[in-house]
Amino acid sequence: MGVLLFGWNKVSSVVHFIATLGVFLGSMFSAVWIVVANSWQQTPAGYHIVGEGVNARAEITDFWAMVFNPSSVDRLTHVWIGAFLAGAFLILSVHAYYLLKNKHVDLSKKAFGIALAIATVCSLAQLFTGHRSADGVAHNQPAKLAALEGHFDSLAVADMYLLGWVDKENETTNGLKVPGGLTFLLHQDFETPVKGLKAFPKEERPSAVNAVFQFYHLMVAIGMILIGLTLFASFQWWRGKLFEQRWLLWVFVFAVILPQIANQVGWFTAEMGRQPWVVYGLLRTSDALSKVVTANQVLFSLILFTAVYLLLFVLFIYLLNKKIQQGPYEDKEIFQRPKQSDMADLLGKA
Repeated sequence: MGVLLFGWNKVSSVVHFIATLGVFLGSMFSAVWIVVANSWQQTPAGYHIVGEGVNARAEITDFWAMVFNPSSVDRLTHVWIGAFLAGAFLILSVHAYYLLKNKHVDLSKKAFGIALAIATVCSLAQLFTGHRSADGVAHNQPAKLAALEGHFDSLAVADMYLLGWVDKENETTNGLKVPGGLTFLLHQDFETPVKGLKAFPKEERPSAVNAVFQFYHLMVAIGMILIGLTLFASFQWWRGKLFEQRWLLWVFVFAVILPQIANQVGWFTAEMGRQPWVVYGLLRTSDALSKVVTANQVLFSLILFTAVYLLLFVLFIYLLNKKIQQGPYEDKEIFQRPKQSDMADLLGKA
């Protein structure tokens, strides 16, 4: 990352490109183990239980079964594509801003076109990975699926809500819906019943059903907006009218926030929908509380983490805005390499 950020005019273009690939691959590989660990908590596999009572613990017996547990591949591809969308829309936002300000026009048109192609492909691919992931939830975590869709009937044809509100106390959901839509998505017919929340004991249902429902539907809504926006922009690009549509460029300037929101509410959906389990079907959240860490210690750590990450976020926004205002290097700056005497001087100073 140091070479990537500070290597202009100090290393060759090949070395800098290799450093860029290294940062990219490092980010992708880090996501693998984060998602694998979390997916194992959602759909545990490749383990056995050792010990009894409070001394019981899960011990891995098959490493690859643990890595490729029933939900890990679908969830990993969903997370990866969400990251690609976040990056692509950042590029789209920055270069839409430059085009509106008539700055770096030639470079921005090229960068916008490349990022738009990636965003279009990824937004469509996200629809596929999201459907695959939802199918997995239906099979492995039916109570979570019922919460996602606000489906209460014990065993009935399930509607698909476009938007709505869950009344947990009366166990009903009100809103705009497609009759039988969820049944069709899961079974490709309008007759197969789907298990609802009433089929599970109340202590095994997600407690914040409406929050899970709202977060999930916000994620899906943003996904559909990204598909529509990128397809429309691609059509305008094909017509040769894209960069004449100033209102559309302004939309892309502010659309940078949409993938970020979708990624966050997607995680809220996954983690709140998993409740009341830390490890689904094995370890309840209420049983996973530490016996030695006090509530005050937990509160203090949360406050500290919040303060640190808020500071980092403010610093990130400041530096990002400063870099955007500065703009890209001119070509002559990028490819100008230091002379041998300059390199010797740099090494001497080092």
